[in-house]
Amino acid sequence: MKQLKVIIAIFFLFTITTSAFTIARAQTIDEMKDYNDSPSRLRGVIERFSEDYGSLNRFYTAQTSQNRLVRFRKFYAERLAFLNEQNFNKLNKDEQIDYLLFKNHLAHEQRELDRFAGQLDEMSALLSFAKTISDLEDTRRKLENIDSAKTAALLNDLNKQILATQKGIEENKTAKPKKPVANRAARTVNSLRNTLKNWFTFYNGYDPIFTWWNSEPYKAVDASLQNYSAFLLDKLVGIKPDDKITIIGDPIGREALLQELEYEMIPYTPEELVEIANKEFAWCESEMKKASRELGYGNDWKKALEAVKQKYVEPGKQPELIRKQAYEAIEFIEKNALVTVPKLARDSWRMEMMTPERQLVSPFFLGGETILVSYPTSAMTHEQKMMSMRGNNPHFTHAVTHHELIPGHHLQRFMLNRHRPYRAVFNTPFWIEGWALYWEFLLWDMNFNRTPEDRIGALFWRMHRCARIIFSLNFHLEKMSPQEAVDFLVTRVGHERDNATAEVRRSFSGDYGPLYQIAYMIGGLQFYNLHRELVGSKKMTNRAFHDRILKEGAIPVEMVRAILTKQKLPRDLKPSWRFYGGFPK
Repeated sequence: MKQLKVIIAIFFLFTITTSAFTIARAQTIDEMKDYNDSPSRLRGVIERFSEDYGSLNRFYTAQTSQNRLVRFRKFYAERLAFLNEQNFNKLNKDEQIDYLLFKNHLAHEQRELDRFAGQLDEMSALLSFAKTISDLEDTRRKLENIDSAKTAALLNDLNKQILATQKGIEENKTAKPKKPVANRAARTVNSLRNTLKNWFTFYNGYDPIFTWWNSEPYKAVDASLQNYSAFLLDKLVGIKPDDKITIIGDPIGREALLQELEYEMIPYTPEELVEIANKEFAWCESEMKKASRELGYGNDWKKALEAVKQKYVEPGKQPELIRKQAYEAIEFIEKNALVTVPKLARDSWRMEMMTPERQLVSPFFLGGETILVSYPTSAMTHEQKMMSMRGNNPHFTHAVTHHELIPGHHLQRFMLNRHRPYRAVFNTPFWIEGWALYWEFLLWDMNFNRTPEDRIGALFWRMHRCARIIFSLNFHLEKMSPQEAVDFLVTRVGHERDNATAEVRRSFSGDYGPLYQIAYMIGGLQFYNLHRELVGSKKMTNRAFHDRILKEGAIPVEMVRAILTKQKLPRDLKPSWRFYGGFPK
């Protein structure tokens, strides 16, 4: 009897386990249906392009190499020729979208090559020796035989050329360039130094004859390059080795801005965008005064802002705060059926604390699958600790946490990796940053920020994004210096000075494109007005609208609109969507 009971128990356990597996498998198959993107015959072409680009980019590692420029020009021209041979009208809708995105990308990359070649020309008097170094690396990549004695003589001559170039500048025989050009040249010298190191390391020790001939000449050249870079920064740029304050950017000018805007499908001039930012800034100030009056500070919203900054959490409590705010946002979104949040996306985000060094460039949060939380460490000075805590108070973070996680960057990345991943080559910050900021707009409208303190925190960030448009475009138009940009953030927005300095340094360091900082507000306005057009008119629900956007890739928002509105597309599409309608007042 006992054995019978055991057999029956095992049978029921097997039945339950099998049923659970069957249900789980059915759910998995059902979910996978959502991941089947519409077919596009250009998908394989674009994926091949991405792989081929990676191969060439990894082969031609010397950035200043003329061989690299020639090869990439040929590469882009071949792909454009292929597109031009296609019958656009016979492509299906998805293929037409991919065609236009691909063509836009290739044309932009060709312009970027031309712009980089122009920058090399600007620096040519300061980098007369660059070709020698890039040629050595190209020769190594081709695995051509070398004559060690000849390369030693070449290095010896190279060292003399570097020293002569520096002496020519010291004796005013070389015309002094603008500071941004000299700063770019110093960075390029550091790149050349790394290129030469890679070349030398490949042979050194493995080829004893090479080492015998080249070890000392290489050391001399390496030291000269290091000294020359420091010299350029000191004498031409005006930055000492211990200078952590001075910021030198590289303005690209109005014509290049217009080209970048065309690539991003933004049919506005830089001046029009600054005007939009000023209008939005005025709206923010008006709302700031309303919240300030609720807190008893009258129209002096900066006093109210200072009071909000003082409400920081004690050291060690920031992770707990951010976790609470993350789930508050997720629950609000799910309760209001705004967008689908896959369970795995909800469960798999992570948190790390940002290093003090990283906070010098990014004083606030960064996000994605991992949210990097900015808060002071014990080794910081008292002033640095206070600025970090004040600048990352709970009411500021209330409008930032969901920007970085869900429904912002974490949810974005989760969906982008699962839907049309081949479109990653077309990724634009106007979609990536614009989407995350758009949710700040939408949640504002839905009263997610219930208290006046939270509204002040949200408005602070909205003003910050307006300011980014104003200072970054004016910088590239050569109407505002980096220091003036810092002052603008402090006096107009209410930033802590260290945080403002880090923000401007991040904007102009060269790690971001010239339009990156305007992409937050402008991309957000694009999504906001598209939402008004489609959801506000009841043509789509919130969930359908947002889910569809997340499945089309991080492409220019005008192309997202073309998809959602089933717009008829011409082969020679030019950006034309004048999306700005302002906020309801």
